[in-house]
Amino acid sequence: MNMMFSERLKKEREKAGWSQAELAEKLHVSRQSVSKWETGKNYPSIETVIHLSDLFGITIDALLRSDEELKEKVIQDGRQLAYPKWKLFFDVLVVIGLLLVSTRILIAIGNRFLNLDITFFKGSILYMVMTFTISIIGAIGSEALAKKYKEE
Repeated sequence: MNMMFSERLKKEREKAGWSQAELAEKLHVSRQSVSKWETGKNYPSIETVIHLSDLFGITIDALLRSDEELKEKVIQDGRQLAYPKWKLFFDVLVVIGLLLVSTRILIAIGNRFLNLDITFFKGSILYMVMTFTISIIGAIGSEALAKKYKEE
């Protein structure tokens, strides 16, 4: 029998003999949250779904399987957990690379027009290539993540 998450939650709560307030207390959420879940106005986080599964002694699959909207929310929640960390990593690479390139350009201008004699890594080609490579890797990674999470 296919049942929406909201219906299943209410059925399981009543079967356990709990009020909405009692279930909310067990989950450390407000009674209004439980009410919204039971009326289909909102959905719990994946952590709460896991806790509900444990409380009711049923599988997560039994809670989620028939509710397409909740399944999609759980999938999106999972994606969002990983996305910010990797996005930040690649964005930091871009900034580091751009700072190194900017520093290199300013030093070149200073050496040329202010008769300074500043060198990094003794003018190593590795330094010049490394700065651009870091920026490019960061930009490609950041853009790939943005596209991946936008499309899926």
